[in-house]
Amino acid sequence: MSISASGSPAPGGPSGHPSGPSGATATASVTDRLVSANKHYAEAFQDPGMDARPVQQVAVVACMDARIDLHRALGLDLGDCHTIRNAGGVVTDDTIRSLAISQRALGTRSVVLIHHTNCGLQSITEDFRTELEREVGQRPTWAVEAFTDIDQDVRQSMARVRTSPFLAHTDDVRGFVFDVHTGLLREITNK
Repeated sequence: MSISASGSPAPGGPSGHPSGPSGATATASVTDRLVSANKHYAEAFQDPGMDARPVQQVAVVACMDARIDLHRALGLDLGDCHTIRNAGGVVTDDTIRSLAISQRALGTRSVVLIHHTNCGLQSITEDFRTELEREVGQRPTWAVEAFTDIDQDVRQSMARVRTSPFLAHTDDVRGFVFDVHTGLLREITNK
């Protein structure tokens, strides 16, 4: 226990640093706090006995933005869907890989694509790759997939899913824009 200058116990954890919500001290790394939180989670964990196949037979592709709680926003429970997230929620080769496995090995049939307002990919350009090349001495092989027209980018992602030869189910593919201020989805249709 730490003692303050007045001789009384110092506030916070054993080291005197303020404790976070999981009891970790302020000097702990983010990963340390996550591992600590997992220990608390595991203490009460009960195996739900679920199959890896999503109950709703749907895969949701969305941006990795930390403001979006997909399960709550879509009324989904644990085990209902596969969630595939990346920067921008764009459909890349790796997204197609995940969708192909989701459909062909784990039984999903529907694909929901969700981009969102105020996305970080709207504020950068493909020059990001050039900046990385200058910094690390090697050019990334992947595209940034930056965009300025969010509706058009959703349409492009829908087209990539619908035309992929690797996907068995392309008849139920729908795209949306999630408004980060209202929480509402706006469906994007083909022009």
